[in-house]
Amino acid sequence: MKKMKLRGLFTTLFLAGSFISCGAQTLSALNIDNMFTDRDARQIPDFSRAVSPGIRQGEDTVISSEGIYLLSGRFEETSIIVDAGKEDKVQLILNNLSITNRDKPAVYIKRADKVFITSVNTNIFTVSGEIGDDGDTNLDAVIFSREDLVLNGTGSLNITSSRENAITSKDDLKITGSALTVKSAKDSLEANDSIRISGGDIFIDSGKDGLHSENEDDPDLGYIYISGGNLEIRAADDAIQGNSTVQIDGGEILITSSTEGIESTHVQINGGVIDLYASDDGINAASKNGRTPLMEINGGELTVEVGPGDTDGFDSNGDLIIRGGTIHVTAPRSPFDADGEVEFLEGSVFVNGQAVSEIPVQRWGRRR
Repeated sequence: MKKMKLRGLFTTLFLAGSFISCGAQTLSALNIDNMFTDRDARQIPDFSRAVSPGIRQGEDTVISSEGIYLLSGRFEETSIIVDAGKEDKVQLILNNLSITNRDKPAVYIKRADKVFITSVNTNIFTVSGEIGDDGDTNLDAVIFSREDLVLNGTGSLNITSSRENAITSKDDLKITGSALTVKSAKDSLEANDSIRISGGDIFIDSGKDGLHSENEDDPDLGYIYISGGNLEIRAADDAIQGNSTVQIDGGEILITSSTEGIESTHVQINGGVIDLYASDDGINAASKNGRTPLMEINGGELTVEVGPGDTDGFDSNGDLIIRGGTIHVTAPRSPFDADGEVEFLEGSVFVNGQAVSEIPVQRWGRRR
């Protein structure tokens, strides 16, 4: 992995969006004021306004207008297609809905302003093969959305994707509730602009990345924000990867296997409980959008273990700053690696079971 030259601590902090005023630090890499709307967080739908779209076995059902739709039953080779107006908000209530397909999404959101998928009771989506295209759009997921997508509810949704992603959004993907169980051959949760999680019980078994957000056109997008919920992730590659920023303010995250646990250009952890195992680096700040990497640990309870070999518990290709929290790191070779400035201001750090008063940093130079 190629490491970038340091630009300087204060320049990096400014560019990253950490602000200092009146002697107190307000630390947030992202603008979190409008991450979730009231409707995003509403877990119980309005059944009184719900209508049935009339799903038929072996046929696609097209929803073309704003509204609340109640979906139930067992179907094969059926897609729910949302193709509404650009200002329309559509809510799909999944109420004991099962869809099994060979080569097309269970839900395809083609056009809308925003779509809410609200789970009540138990729902199952399965796609066994490779998913075809819609013109020049590669429909690579069991739930595929071109628009903003919100998952919430009090029920459960089980998704199995034998060859593709589980959920893909070309805009924002938000999860505020429901019990979501995902098994996918490729990325489990993928979004172009952002993945935002404030609630829910999420179990992921991924053949690639667990959470992946990437935007090639805007270096400020392609981020992941977690403020709540319970996540358990098994990933063949990275468990959580956001190209611009990964910010964790709360929630409980258990990563039982991964190549790299958490990776982004800017990693900021302000709270939450994180317990992870990685065969390579545990938490890695590496440039993925052309900007200087930065890793900040401001709070939370972190337990990080990495495998033997050329591995680091915490690896920053720029600055590494610890302002608080409790860190337990188990790393046979290198608990901390940084190319830039290293600051340990507050918090508790334990390295291989021993409390330390300063950060034992390895500087290995450029690696690939």
